[in-house]
Amino acid sequence: PELRARLVKFLKDHVYAAEALYEEQLAELTLRGQRWESHPAIIDELKAKAKAAGLWNLFLPNSDHFVHSHGLSNLDYAPLAEAMGGNAWAPEVFNCSAPDTGNMEVLARYGTESQRRRWLDPLLDGRIRSAFCMTEPGVASSDATNMQLTVSAVAGGGYQLSGRKWWASGALDHRCELLVVLGRMADAGDRPAHQAHAMILVPRSAAGVRVERALS
Repeated sequence: PELRARLVKFLKDHVYAAEALYEEQLAELTLRGQRWESHPAIIDELKAKAKAAGLWNLFLPNSDHFVHSHGLSNLDYAPLAEAMGGNAWAPEVFNCSAPDTGNMEVLARYGTESQRRRWLDPLLDGRIRSAFCMTEPGVASSDATNMQLTVSAVAGGGYQLSGRKWWASGALDHRCELLVVLGRMADAGDRPAHQAHAMILVPRSAAGVRVERALS
């Protein structure tokens, strides 16, 4: 209750009070044709205030994988998420935006030390953003067995991905540096349909990655 009270007060004092300024800054960026090349400056100001107030990375589960966790269970976090949901961009202020939250948990639980240093640390610090790429055109992507993008192991290490994604949450953000891509292993063979997938960490700047356009 104490943490939620602090969060609600911060929302009222800082986030809701900045809504008009946010819209003004976003409109200016859009008018200049920089909607996807920058973001409203007020976001960074509020992120610094939230971090200083100890209202940062609230989503982190109570797990040994996170040394800076607030120790909240899903049940504890739910009313905080509900409060942040009163504003479309409020979760980012507290570094609690999807898909970064899920991507951070995947990295913390399953990433190597080098992957955590390269991607998890800056994500936890709010210095970069990430995207999750699952949905594909032409197939019912809520059923992962329909995935068409293939993942092939490359001699000498690494993987080659071939396919298209859309509705890739976070991919157009200019701060996005990591794509977490779901695909089917090309050598899956006779494996059961639900055991033929892989999640691959793809640098946004990797050769062959092309973002064609915004969908809206």
